[in-house]
This record gives sequence, C-alpha cells and structure tokens, in this order.
Amino acid sequence: MLKYIIIYLSAMSLLTFILFGADKHKARAHKWRIPEKTLLGLSLLGGFAGGFLGMEFFRHKTKHWYFYMVMIISLALWAFIIYKVIAE
Repeated sequence: MLKYIIIYLSAMSLLTFILFGADKHKARAHKWRIPEKTLLGLSLLGGFAGGFLGMEFFRHKTKHWYFYMVMIISLALWAFIIYKVIAE
C-alpha cells in the first residue's frame, strides 16, 4: 500500500510542479491563468512537494502566505496518512 501512496504522491507532485511552471509562463505572457484554487487543490491532494518546489524554482506565488500554509498543512496531512499506513 505504501508503494502506491509514494507513486501517487510523486505523480501529483510532478503534475503540480508542471502547472506552477505553466502558470508562471502564462503570467509573463499575459495569458489565461490557472486558477489559484487549482494549484492549491492539487497541493492538498498530494502535490505539496511539487508545489513547494514549483514555488521556489519558478519564483511563483511566493508572496502569498497562504500558499506556504497549504503546503505545510498538506505535508502534515500526508505524513499522518503515511504514518497510519505504516502502523497498520
């Protein structure tokens, strides 16, 4: 079960990282943007690592404190889930 969680979190993180980069590119080009709730939602659904790396790598959404808060909450949530899976 843990193996599947790790694969899931990796896939979600990759997707979230890519979308942070795409949104930054669109912001610079003054094009249609990816909604913040999509970026935050993907982070909560397991893409927190990709979200945090995307924020730092692309220097995107770093002035919004709530993005950092969602990353921390999501990390804690998934750490708890993994702990529960390992404890079983």
